Amino acid sequence: QVQLVESGGGLVQAGESLRLSCAASRNIFSFNAMGWYRQVPGKQRELVATITIGGSTNYADSVKGRFAISRAIANNTVALQMDSLKPEDTAVYYCHARVYQNNYWGQGTQVTVSS
Repeated sequence: QVQLVESGGGLVQAGESLRLSCAASRNIFSFNAMGWYRQVPGKQRELVATITIGGSTNYADSVKGRFAISRAIANNTVALQMDSLKPEDTAVYYCHARVYQNNYWGQGTQVTVSS
């Protein structure tokens, strides 16, 4: 089992930055992948950014050039740096981990961007 706890959400104005962090309950070195997803009411959860065990990253087109995912294996954390935020980035952001065939999710953290 893996517990994931997100932090860092909040209310910001358009153009500002936020940094989300996700702490895992055990060593992330062997995790196949970790990532961030987001969801707004009435819509499906969508991928924001992922990072694989080898360090490869992938981003949704809507956040490329503005968001950056990183991980700190020593601290068992993965972070999402979000710059130049837009109102359409408003959502609940979820941390995700894939360990072999198992998927784990955090409880989510709200990000609200005002115009």
